[in-house]
Amino acid sequence: MGAAQPVIATVHNERRHQMVGRTHTLGHSSDRAAVRSYPGRGIHGQVVDTLGLRVLGGDYLPGDVIDPDRLESELAVSKTVIREALRVLGAKGLVDSRPKRGTFVRERSSWSLLDTDVMKWQLQVGVSDRFLADLAEVRALVEPACAALAARRHTADDLVALEDAVAAMAAADGDADAAIAADLRFHRALMAAAQNELFTRMDVVITNALDARDRVVHKPGDHWSDPTPNHQAILDRIRDGDVDGSREAVHRLLAQADADLRRARAASPATRTARRRRTQA
Repeated sequence: MGAAQPVIATVHNERRHQMVGRTHTLGHSSDRAAVRSYPGRGIHGQVVDTLGLRVLGGDYLPGDVIDPDRLESELAVSKTVIREALRVLGAKGLVDSRPKRGTFVRERSSWSLLDTDVMKWQLQVGVSDRFLADLAEVRALVEPACAALAARRHTADDLVALEDAVAAMAAADGDADAAIAADLRFHRALMAAAQNELFTRMDVVITNALDARDRVVHKPGDHWSDPTPNHQAILDRIRDGDVDGSREAVHRLLAQADADLRRARAASPATRTARRRRTQA
């Protein structure tokens, strides 16, 4: 089949809990899906993006068989594009192929959850309480260590990057997008200041997940505690070369972050609805 223009339609995220272990019958009007935008990677990347979102969003459940022929027809792309897209998902641990069984979705325990694309898809389909709890644990292990190393190893450029991030945070003044951007900027600079290549590579994981957490806390029109003082305290301790103080300052920041997240989750409409249902039960 020659390459054709992809079908552009609305992605439907209908979970089919009864479909485990069965082939999806794709292509019906209620099940058609747009090939999502994937800048800079062409049709192949768009198909990878679409299928990745289906897996992370629960459209395809573990054990579900994915029919390449149906996808070829539904998305109006070539067999080669579908085959290569499934190969990419296989490399990320999302799918596998077996003789006589075909291509199927693997259990979540096999997914490469730290992969940049997998992380991005997870954030796009929504984050759970479990995800946010896992993020808090990772931050508690990684960021205090980064700050301690930064106190020993920082350069003048590192201090400038941290100072600029804190200044941007202070200037955000209730602007949710500006506050989130400044927060991510600070934590990238903090990891860079540790002068450890592996920590630097982890900034993709931490900041992508932190972005999702920040969007729960910093909602437009909402009110949140001022994050600037705690971030300034980390900067001051790093500038002073205070290893223990830098570590402790991060722990204080994380305690504030946990309190802010609890407040935001408690105030969310979904949480209030669930609380009412429990009360009425």
